[in-house]
Amino acid sequence: MSYPYQIRSLEQYHNDYQRSVADPARFWSEIASYFTWKKYWHHVTDWNFSEPHIRWFEGATLNITENCIDRHLATKGNQPAIIWEPNDPNERHRVITYNSLYQKVCQFAHVLKNNGVQKGDRVCIYMGMIPELAIAVLACARIGAIHSVIFGGFSAQSIADRLYDANAEFIITCDGAYRGQKDIPLKSVIDDALIGNRTVKRVIVYTRTRTPVSMIKGRDVWWEDEIQHVVEQGYTDFPAEEMKAEDPLFILYTSGSTGKPKGVVHSCAGYMVYTNYTFINVFQYQPGDIHFCTADIGWITGHSYIVYGPLSAGGTTLLFEGVPTWPDAGRFWDIVDKYKVNILYTAPTAIRSLMGFGDAPLQGKDLSSLKVLGTVGEPINEEAWHWYNENIGKGKCPIVDTWWQTETGGILISNLAGVTPAKPAHATYPLPGVQPILVDENGNEIEGNSVSGNLCIKAPWPSIIRTTYGDHERCRTNYFATYDQLYFTGDGAQRDADGMYRITGRVDDVLNVSGHRIGTAEVENAINMHAGVVESAVVGYPHDIKGQGIYAYVIYNGHHVGDEELTRRDILQTVTRIIGPIAKPDKIQFVSGLPKTRSGKIMRRILRKIAENELGSLGDTSTLLDPAVVDDIVKGKL
Repeated sequence: MSYPYQIRSLEQYHNDYQRSVADPARFWSEIASYFTWKKYWHHVTDWNFSEPHIRWFEGATLNITENCIDRHLATKGNQPAIIWEPNDPNERHRVITYNSLYQKVCQFAHVLKNNGVQKGDRVCIYMGMIPELAIAVLACARIGAIHSVIFGGFSAQSIADRLYDANAEFIITCDGAYRGQKDIPLKSVIDDALIGNRTVKRVIVYTRTRTPVSMIKGRDVWWEDEIQHVVEQGYTDFPAEEMKAEDPLFILYTSGSTGKPKGVVHSCAGYMVYTNYTFINVFQYQPGDIHFCTADIGWITGHSYIVYGPLSAGGTTLLFEGVPTWPDAGRFWDIVDKYKVNILYTAPTAIRSLMGFGDAPLQGKDLSSLKVLGTVGEPINEEAWHWYNENIGKGKCPIVDTWWQTETGGILISNLAGVTPAKPAHATYPLPGVQPILVDENGNEIEGNSVSGNLCIKAPWPSIIRTTYGDHERCRTNYFATYDQLYFTGDGAQRDADGMYRITGRVDDVLNVSGHRIGTAEVENAINMHAGVVESAVVGYPHDIKGQGIYAYVIYNGHHVGDEELTRRDILQTVTRIIGPIAKPDKIQFVSGLPKTRSGKIMRRILRKIAENELGSLGDTSTLLDPAVVDDIVKGKL
């Protein structure tokens, strides 16, 4: 049995795409009719990008967990929903069937209710990659609470900022987490984040690492104890809360071009329909396939293609706690072999890293179960694409090069595995319902093929961002104000002679490091917190593994640094404390000044060229406040 709206041929793709553009309301209404609703919509879509005002399936009510769990119980109750592979390959793995997932989500929904969580409350989740993370997410959705998952690598200060912005009253965490050789003290980080916090009422702590933790009376409770209370009370089911189509499902914080992270809000119905549709079509998922997405649930990829997409399709999703290089660089291939994985969805950064270990980690690993390979998070370079194709796919597995963002909720541009054509390093064609255009800096559409420009979308798809939490104006100015009546992605793109799209990278002040978006302003703010730093400027530069590295130019107090290496380590420690290790600069160059215009604006374009070693194309520097600064920076380049 396959899915009634699964695209099976190139001809069907073209037909469906044309239908989706000509009559979006009818197209998405047909797809949505295959889901479980408590009440049907009276209006499919209503939108205006200038405000922005975006609505899908208005009047409908539903609960996403009924579509991810309940509706599968009669036919797939004993089928694996989640397979969990622990960090330590010697620890026993876990298989959670749909019946078991239903029971665990209902139990934890009761735990949340018992601890005072109500519909609409914001619940921060800061956990390792264990099944209980997915269970917590689904339990929040079941009772109508808004979950905000924070990646386990963020610092206490980053968590505090997010708690404050969301006005969160509840936290779900673990005593600690395992990640490769590291033990991450999650509860301890939460305790630091809660210093001075006056809104959080309850912290629920799951036991994973048995790390000693501080449990504050009246605030902190153990997950296991709370589950035991529910069992003793005899609760088994938990009726799913009736949610309006446009009620918020979750907030996910993403870095922007200003220092403050912004909370991207996704709604219940549109997000559900679109993640399911893209999961089934891009990966050509078939019932019974084992889908292994290597992302963390703390990122949008984990939300959409570990949890909601696969489970709403009645699929089997594989959750991995560890890292691809521990205990050795063959870990991914061990997992593919062990579970007979059919779909592998990972990041170009991981592929480039594993390429560096050569063929030895692949020896003796049976990868013949693989049918589809995927990449996500950043554009994949051709060398990595060919290595992935030849060494992992053995030339037999289509590679889907998926382009999308936290704000889009699901994949927007990608080939469909084995159905539409692939081209190395190209995202290729838009999904049905997605209308990309290229514009110049003035917002004029660039027509035809063999062209490049700024990538925008001219009409909404069901899972588009609805707002930024608590600040709708920020949503408007970030995404809808740059070009009139267009969603601006912040990415540049080429459209080749075949009409295929190739993403060329960010065109704003946001870096893409190992597939993680990091705002330059956010990193600069953290560097500037160091006591000796006067000012800093951060740009991206090409990095063999990460795709983009972080290059920081730093003016130090009195220009006298002393021990440069020690000072660099101090600055890196400061960034780690304030944001987290993912934002640490790869290079820190101490400079006497920064290239500024007479109005005081830092010319990052010049700094970017120096970092990229393109010294012959710095352009005219005579209009700078102090042109000699550029020569000094070039001389001191790392």
